[in-house]
Amino acid sequence: MPIWTLHGNGRTVEPGKVVGPGERLNWPATIAIGAQHVVAMFGATFLVPILTGFPVPTTLLFSGIGTLLFLLITRNKLPSYLGSSFAFIAPITAATATAGMGSALAGIVAVGVLLAAVGFIVQFAGLGWVDKLMPPVVSGTIVALIGFNLAPVAWNNFAVAPVTGTVTLVAVILFSVLFRGFLGRISIFLGVIVGYIFAAIVGEVDWSAVDAAPWIGFPTFHIADFASPGTWSVIVMFLPVVLVLIAENVGHVRAVATMTDPSVNKQTGRALIADGAATTLAGFFGGSGTTTYGENIGVMAATRVYSTAAYWVAGVVAILLAMSPKVGEVFNSVPAGVLGGVTTALYGLIGIIGIKIWVDNRVDFSRPVNQYTGAVGLVIAIAGFTMVWGDGFQLGAIVLGSAAALVIYHLGNLIARWRKTGADDGGGLPVIGQLGGDPQ
Repeated sequence: MPIWTLHGNGRTVEPGKVVGPGERLNWPATIAIGAQHVVAMFGATFLVPILTGFPVPTTLLFSGIGTLLFLLITRNKLPSYLGSSFAFIAPITAATATAGMGSALAGIVAVGVLLAAVGFIVQFAGLGWVDKLMPPVVSGTIVALIGFNLAPVAWNNFAVAPVTGTVTLVAVILFSVLFRGFLGRISIFLGVIVGYIFAAIVGEVDWSAVDAAPWIGFPTFHIADFASPGTWSVIVMFLPVVLVLIAENVGHVRAVATMTDPSVNKQTGRALIADGAATTLAGFFGGSGTTTYGENIGVMAATRVYSTAAYWVAGVVAILLAMSPKVGEVFNSVPAGVLGGVTTALYGLIGIIGIKIWVDNRVDFSRPVNQYTGAVGLVIAIAGFTMVWGDGFQLGAIVLGSAAALVIYHLGNLIARWRKTGADDGGGLPVIGQLGGDPQ
């Protein structure tokens, strides 16, 4: 069992200081903070299985197990909760519709294995190659296109009950705008509660499954299917998610290091390995892929408590919640109108996060190579481009958009460097020649 040093008097955070990963407050305070982390992760974590049709208790179980596994692999030096990743929603939705849940789970496993492999490389070779492969203009495009690709899914749910969808959406926005701190960070969760209450009042909620479900029981498990004919095209569709998970994990580590100790950055490789292992385990048995959670970063920033002890509490609580089928059925009873309202905001926010990567890194959009990297990738995703080869092997919009962003950026800059060296001074590439300048 991990051992933590007691911070100060154990009851409060000393002025001007933070509770580091290897410290803790007294156990009552630590348990209370752990409970806050559960609330912070819950709104986002339960939404993913609801939107993808995965069992909520199973996702919660592997979320909790994944968090404990993360803490073990990072040697109890990196505080993080591993919740359901939104980046998986689009490929899971497409995969389950065309090839079934088993194939979707195989895609999750493939992402987990690849992410862990990247983690091992980072552990020994550093992060420089990742930054070169996926600079801000590319990473921002990939994150944004995953969110915007889901826009039709949000509309399909919204159209079922537009009044309920509108009430939910307005509630999400108001909670986000009116409240600061913790309540503002869980505005999506609060909006779902408001929408659910409204839906119940107008008779849109069916509680029959909730009444029939037992209070205690094991989650439902599903096994990843690698044998179905369509599985390998599904796996290819999932692979761009790895780029998003890398960006999220690296950002999480850097945020914690900034607030606590720069030496935390040394855990970056282990963080990627841990998230990869947790995602692989979840995918094998019916859970959704995981990622480090910004919601929980917010809780740590507000409380100044970065103790990993609080995350052990949160992981255990998530596992206990997963052992109640009735809790799972409550979430399964959320009607389509509520989901439509919340996902209108949620999917748009995923897209905006990608755009924020551009803004924060001051991406120069006067350069045509950057313009086309973002423009082509986003249009492919929003329009839902697909390509089919041979016996049903299909590449979806997320794969095509991500590939387009990577190829346009790197090929464009390669040609630009070639032009600057004086090759083909006869003017053979007058348009591409405008791509010159340092990559950004």
